[in-house]
Amino acid sequence: MRKLVITQNITLDGSIEMLTSWFDPTDSAPDLVEESHRQDAQADALLVGRRTFEDFRGYWPHQHDDPTGVAEYLNGVDKYVVSSTMTDPNWQNSTVLPGEDVTDSVRELKARDGKDIVVTGSIRLTHRLIAADLVDEYRLFVYPVVQGRGRRLFPDGEEITTIALSESKSFSNGVALLTYRVG
Repeated sequence: MRKLVITQNITLDGSIEMLTSWFDPTDSAPDLVEESHRQDAQADALLVGRRTFEDFRGYWPHQHDDPTGVAEYLNGVDKYVVSSTMTDPNWQNSTVLPGEDVTDSVRELKARDGKDIVVTGSIRLTHRLIAADLVDEYRLFVYPVVQGRGRRLFPDGEEITTIALSESKSFSNGVALLTYRVG
C-alpha cells in the first residue's frame, strides 16, 4: 500500500496558513532543493484541494527558468484535485476527484501500486484526511518565523498518540525538516 504523506511548510508557532510573506516557493538554498528532489523521487502523485490546485496551476506551469525544479516536477507528476465544482482541471496529468466523499477516493489511490502520495497546502483537505486516519507520515518544513495567527496543521480537538519522529534535518536557510511516522 502506498503512503499518504502530508508535506507542509509551517511556522514555528504551528501555522500552515500563509498570511504573511514567510514562505518563498522559489527559495533555491542548495541543500533544501536537494531534499526537495529526494522527496520528489519518492512520490508519483500529488493530492491537493481546489484552491491550492488553482494557485499551483496559475503559477508553476509558467516558470521556465525555475532553479528549484519544482515546476518540472509539478508539470510531470500525476495530480489529483479534490473539488465538487471543478470539471476540467486544465493542467496536464490532472484528475478531478469529487469532493463529496474524498476519503473513499484516497483509500483507492493508496491501494494502487506506486510511490508516495503527497498532500501539501490544502488545509481543509488535510484536516479531512487527518480526521479519517489516512495519513501515514508528516514532513514538516519548519520556518524560523512566528506568524502569531493562521490555521494550524491539526484541527482543534484532534489527538494522535501513535506518532514518532523518524528524521530531522536542518538547512542553510534556517529551515528544519521534521519527519513523523504515524502508527
